[in-house]
Amino acid sequence: MKYSFSSYRGVRGGQQGFSLLEMLAVIVLIGIVAGIVVNQVGKNVDKGKWNSGKAQVAKLAMSIESYALDNGGPPDKLEDLVTKPANAPNWKSGYAKESDLKSPFGNAFGYKKPGEHGDFDLIFYGKDGKPGGEEYNGDFGNWQ
Repeated sequence: MKYSFSSYRGVRGGQQGFSLLEMLAVIVLIGIVAGIVVNQVGKNVDKGKWNSGKAQVAKLAMSIESYALDNGGPPDKLEDLVTKPANAPNWKSGYAKESDLKSPFGNAFGYKKPGEHGDFDLIFYGKDGKPGGEEYNGDFGNWQ
């Protein structure tokens, strides 16, 4: 028996391409994989921002201490690190930038003078920007 390539029709009788069911199965699998990847990337972004917030607390705390050394005590509010208050005769320059006063999640830091743990308390409230919380919504203070 002689076969030629042009006369071979295969199992499907000459049909070519994918069926609708096969296409839907592939689309569903791609969606599942994409969902897993997006979820993992989102968690890593939150982790990076939370760790950056902790580092920012340390930096701001040093700025507050520099202000205190120059002016005899910590500022009344964090904004005093950016613009000179009336009660700071030895204010030298901006101890911080306006952008330093916001956490990586875009929330304000908590600040108390006098603090419960020292001359001042500086608190990073995490992703939700509220006191309390767990994981990336948890709080971190300059005394920790």
